[in-house]
Amino acid sequence: MTALAHGIGSQHDLPLSPFYAFAGAFTALFVSFLALGLLWSASRFCGDRAGRPVPAAVQRLADARPTRTALRALGLAAGLFVVLRLLLGPDDPERNPAPGAVYVLLWVGLVPASLLLGPVWRLVNPLRTVHLAACRLLRRDPGEGRPLPARLGLWPAAAGLLAFTWLELVAPDPASATTLLLFLTLHTAVQLAGAARHGAGWFDHADAFEVYSGLLARLSPLGRRPADGRLVLRSPFNGLDATPQSPGLVATVCVMLGSTAYDGFSDSPSWITTVQTSPLGRTAAATLGLLAAVALVATLYALCSGAVRLISGRIRHPLPSFAHTLVPIALGYLVAHYFTLFVTEGPRTVLMAFGADDPAPPDPLLGPGGVATLQVLAIVLGHVLGVVAAHDRSVRLFPPGRAVAGQLPLLILMITYTVGGLSLLIV
Repeated sequence: MTALAHGIGSQHDLPLSPFYAFAGAFTALFVSFLALGLLWSASRFCGDRAGRPVPAAVQRLADARPTRTALRALGLAAGLFVVLRLLLGPDDPERNPAPGAVYVLLWVGLVPASLLLGPVWRLVNPLRTVHLAACRLLRRDPGEGRPLPARLGLWPAAAGLLAFTWLELVAPDPASATTLLLFLTLHTAVQLAGAARHGAGWFDHADAFEVYSGLLARLSPLGRRPADGRLVLRSPFNGLDATPQSPGLVATVCVMLGSTAYDGFSDSPSWITTVQTSPLGRTAAATLGLLAAVALVATLYALCSGAVRLISGRIRHPLPSFAHTLVPIALGYLVAHYFTLFVTEGPRTVLMAFGADDPAPPDPLLGPGGVATLQVLAIVLGHVLGVVAAHDRSVRLFPPGRAVAGQLPLLILMITYTVGGLSLLIV
C-alpha cells in the first residue's frame, strides 16, 4: 500500500539543488508580482461571462441524452466493479485492482480529467445515478427536496475530503477490502440520505469528489456559461475567477493543500520515527499530524486575510474573496506529489482490472532529474497562477492607491507556501 499512498516515494533524495530551486521560485514570484503591478492596472477577467462557444455539433453531442446516459452507465458500472472486487476479490492490493481504482484512478485521475474536460465526476457519479433512478421509480423530481441552509455551503464536502484523506494517509490498513467497503458504505449512506432529503443539489455541496473535481475544473479551458448553458472555450483564469464564494470554500481548499503537504511530510524519516515512537500510538499521532497540517495552512491564510483587510480598508470578508487563488496552488501540489503514482500505478491498476495477476508497473516516463524538475515547476507555476488571480481580484476590489500594497500579504503567503512545498520535495 505504500506505493498507493505516496506518489513519489523517497522525495527528499531528489537530485536537485535546493539553492537553485528556491532562487528560481523567488525570482518567478517577484518578477510576476512586479510585472503585474506595473502593467495590470484594471481587472481583465470576466468570470462566467467569458468564453468562445464551441461548435454547435459539439454542444449537441455533449448534451445529448444518449451521451449523458452512457456516462451514467459507465460510472455506475465502474462503481459496481469496485464493490464486487472488494467483496469477491483477494484482499491483497497487489492482486486486486479495487484499491488502485479508488486511490489512483479516482482520486488522482480526477485531476487531469477535470482539467481537460471540466467537472466530469458530476456526469459519472454513480450515486447521482442511483438517486436519479430511485426518483424515477417513485415518480419524483430529482431536484425536489428541502432547501439547503445557505450557511451550509461546501462544509460537508470539506469534511468528506478530510475523511477520505485520513483514510488514505492515516488509517492503519487503507487498502484492505474491509476498510474500503466500510468507507464506501458510509459515504454512500450519507450522500443518498442527504439527496433524499434535499434533492440532487445536495451532491453539488456535499459530495467530496464532485466538489474536488469542480474546483479543479475551474482551471479547465472548457466551461459552461450559466446564462445560456453554452459550452465555451475560455481562459482558465476566467473559470477560476467565477468560483462561487460559498461558505466552506476556504476550508475545502485548505484541506486539499494541507493533506497533500502532510502526504509529502509523512514519509520523512523524522516523522516516521515520531509516529512509531509516540505514546499516543501511530494512528492518533498521524491523525494529529494531518489535522495540524490543515490547520497550519488555514491559519496562515487567515492571518494573510486579516492583513489584507487592514490594508484595503474596505474589504469586509477577504477570506472567501481570495480563496480561489489557492486552487492553482493546490493543483501544483497535487501534480508534484502524485504524478509518478498516476503514471505507474494507474496503468498497473487497469491491467489488473482486465485480468492480469500482479503485473509489473511500466518503466518510468522520466528519470529522477526529470521528476524533480517537473515537481518544482508544478509548485512554482501553481503559485505564479495564484499571484495573477490575486492581482486581478485586488485591482477590482481595492482602492486604486492600495491595489499593489494590498497584495503584499498575499505575496508573502505564497512565498511561505512555496518554501514549504519545495522543502517537502528537496530538503
